[in-house]
Amino acid sequence: MNDFPKNTQQPNDAPIGIFDSGVGGISVLKAIHAMLPNEHLIYVADAAYAPYGDKVPGDILVRSKFIVDYLLHRKVKAIVIACNTASAIAAKELRQAVDVPIIAIEPAIKPAIATSGNKVIGVLATKNTIASAAFSRLCEKYANGAKLIVQSCPGLVEQIEAGQFSSTTTKALLREYLAPIMAAKADTLVLGCTHYPFLIKQIQEIIGTDVEIIEPSHAVARELANRLNLASALPHCSASSEIQFLSTGKLDLANHVFASLWGQPLRVEPLAST
Repeated sequence: MNDFPKNTQQPNDAPIGIFDSGVGGISVLKAIHAMLPNEHLIYVADAAYAPYGDKVPGDILVRSKFIVDYLLHRKVKAIVIACNTASAIAAKELRQAVDVPIIAIEPAIKPAIATSGNKVIGVLATKNTIASAAFSRLCEKYANGAKLIVQSCPGLVEQIEAGQFSSTTTKALLREYLAPIMAAKADTLVLGCTHYPFLIKQIQEIIGTDVEIIEPSHAVARELANRLNLASALPHCSASSEIQFLSTGKLDLANHVFASLWGQPLRVEPLAST
């Protein structure tokens, strides 16, 4: 395990670190910013190694440690793993080694089953998320007789990273991955990757608007807010927050895609990947 810096008690105005393999975690970042508008946020996209969904788990753990080490050196008061794959593979070990709160993310199986009328639920996720022990435990704990149609989605994250939200290729991939879920007549769909919420419009064009789509970004923001509140770590002032975007990947495309997903112009700063 890395020799992480010890962050003991950080001041209330210390930043919150958020990371993902790429731009997908911006869906979580938006929810956090909406719920905690006075917090300073640092968002790191490990785009040089995206997507995590088809990487060797050991490599994902190494990358997660690298980014967490960077964020701890930035004196963050909490870290959000805005990536289902990294959460499933790295969260447990990171929590054992780091002395700031780590908020992870998981596919919203429990609320989906509670919401579903016919108890047939589709799940879109990456290969590594589906293969993880954490995902298996989640399904075993909450399935309770419900039928889960679990579908991996190779190539979909790459399309989103490239800003190809409505391309012919993206729509063809969605039709392929949604077909078994539609055939099973699922009434609820879980988006088990933080990239996928940026395709909700395209998904609804295929499955219709009657299928309930569930993604956990707002639940993660609520959990973060609760953890900070319990620790009396919310900022005291009402000043507007600062948000810093960093990427280990190429910045020419990153600036365009980040701005498109965030909804306003921004500047992505480089972060050395080693």
